[in-house]
Amino acid sequence: MKNSKKLVAFTIGLFVIVIGVVLFLNNDSEQVNRLAKHPSIEGQPTIGETTAPVSIVEFGDYKCPSCKQWGEVVYPKLVEDYISTGKATFSYINVLFHGEESVRAALASESVYAQDPENFWAFHKAVFAEQPPSQDHDNDWVTVEKLKEIAAESAPNVDLEQLAADITTGETQVAEQVSIDSQLVEEFEVPFTPTIIIDGVMLEDPFDYDKITSLIEEGISTSE
Repeated sequence: MKNSKKLVAFTIGLFVIVIGVVLFLNNDSEQVNRLAKHPSIEGQPTIGETTAPVSIVEFGDYKCPSCKQWGEVVYPKLVEDYISTGKATFSYINVLFHGEESVRAALASESVYAQDPENFWAFHKAVFAEQPPSQDHDNDWVTVEKLKEIAAESAPNVDLEQLAADITTGETQVAEQVSIDSQLVEEFEVPFTPTIIIDGVMLEDPFDYDKITSLIEEGISTSE
């Protein structure tokens, strides 16, 4: 009888452990997608120490309200905790999910990065700041004149006429860079914006800061 009770207790305990492991694995799989490789950040706007052990990539769209929110809520914490401390780099890749306005903003951002890389992030932030309230999201606000206005205030070394030409002329080096971004979006099957990839791991929830820190810490540990 005692042996039977021990066997039952052991079986129940083992069952509980197995269920726990399964739930843990399922929970992890729901939060991340481990990719075959990490996106190339060559030629992409990148902030942080080049020797940092972890690479964070955002696939974003300047017309995307969630990208604006992510930039206001999550990005500052990343800068404080990991980017400014030399533990991670952060790169931005354009996504064109919202049509012509997304294209204009992407071309403008690449033009600013080519002409005045030191002030790229100020321009980047300023474009998102110009997004209208969510109820007016579909308004056509990303115009050439608006982008020139933003650049004049945030990136003083930019030639505004060159900026306008880069936005409106198809065959330029800037357009080629936006095309490279689009190829990366297709290659990595970016499902939504913002999509965050950390060392080849795509998050299901880009606002889950606990998961973000876990992946960064995992990358730091692996590099040591």
